[in-house]
Amino acid sequence: MASEQHYLAGLDLAGRRVVVVGGGTVAQRRLPRLVRSGAVIEVVSPEVTPSVQAMADAGEITWHHRPYRVGDLAGAWYVLCCTSVTEVNVAVAEEAERVRVFCVRADAGSEGSAVTPASGEYDGLLVGVLAGGEHQRSAAIRDGLLDALREGRIADQAREPAGVALVGGGPGDPELITVRGRRLLARADVVVADRLGPRDLLDELAPNVLVIDAAKIPYGRAASQDAINDALVTHARAGKFVVRLKGGDPYVFGRGFEEVIACAEAGVPVTVVPGVTSAFAVPAVAGVPVTHRGVAHEVVVVSGHVGPDHPASLTDWSALARLSGTIVLMMGVDKLDQFASALIAGGRPKTTPVAVVQEGTTHAQRVLHSTLEEVAAAVVAEGIRPPAVTVFGPVAGLCSPKSEYAH
Repeated sequence: MASEQHYLAGLDLAGRRVVVVGGGTVAQRRLPRLVRSGAVIEVVSPEVTPSVQAMADAGEITWHHRPYRVGDLAGAWYVLCCTSVTEVNVAVAEEAERVRVFCVRADAGSEGSAVTPASGEYDGLLVGVLAGGEHQRSAAIRDGLLDALREGRIADQAREPAGVALVGGGPGDPELITVRGRRLLARADVVVADRLGPRDLLDELAPNVLVIDAAKIPYGRAASQDAINDALVTHARAGKFVVRLKGGDPYVFGRGFEEVIACAEAGVPVTVVPGVTSAFAVPAVAGVPVTHRGVAHEVVVVSGHVGPDHPASLTDWSALARLSGTIVLMMGVDKLDQFASALIAGGRPKTTPVAVVQEGTTHAQRVLHSTLEEVAAAVVAEGIRPPAVTVFGPVAGLCSPKSEYAH
């Protein structure tokens, strides 16, 4: 290996011709970032993958449906050799040298005049790492840097402006929060957190971050929605960046839109960061697919906050009973006898499979399998308690009882 190191530079390829020779999986991996750079991309290859074909069909690239030939690099600013044929890659690199165009050889990085760094993005930063052609090493370092930035272990001087970020934290496992949600959480001055959010992430916050407990514990102490709204507005108006950390997705029975309205009425800017909803994620980690080909063609997510006969209920349970697909019930484990009776009365078979998942994605996860007729008694007998997600329908019978969630 030569003792000289590569010179790391950023290329402005917008509007400039880039030639990619080869249309296989290597090209497929490199093309999206080139497309985002604004380059005028021409792919030369007898065959391409379906994904590359889709890029051509969408007009993102131009595909020359033929083998490489001398002269293809005329007018190019940058060249990538991505074929599996060494002789073709050598010929492309030789032409690139003659016409003085930097060329990357994906099959032999040290043989080209340029090397593609292991790269990734973080909040407007493009991080690139070169390791003299040792791709596994450069990729590992890149991943470590990006993880450290996302988790706040590397100080990022960028500061979010005063306002509120409504962040969906996912179903409970701290690794299931979105990348953007975790980044914003690391920059918060104030965090207003729910009990069902990923609580472990609060321990990673800097000591100066103010954490406000907005726990809404069933049948216990609760923070009123007005008090939560007031906390968001008050701290944002004081010049703070406030993260409202909620479980699941803010807009799936999370009262998120109420908080957005309160901030908007107060003139406080709000950023909404969707989260992985417990309605689908919790059954999934318990081995229950909410849809399956030939089994369920619809999924209905229902709030169990009030019973089916309660005057405040907005749900037509008789209509749900006539459906044959999947019903996902949130917050209703304490009223399962009422919901099961309503479905049976509406025509759902008593033998309909049911799965109840308590504290899904956490170390305390428990899964109960039963039938529509017996699930209420089974929940009581097994001591299943909130928070729990209940799935009614044939898909609940597809689960393997050996399914485990890797934390």
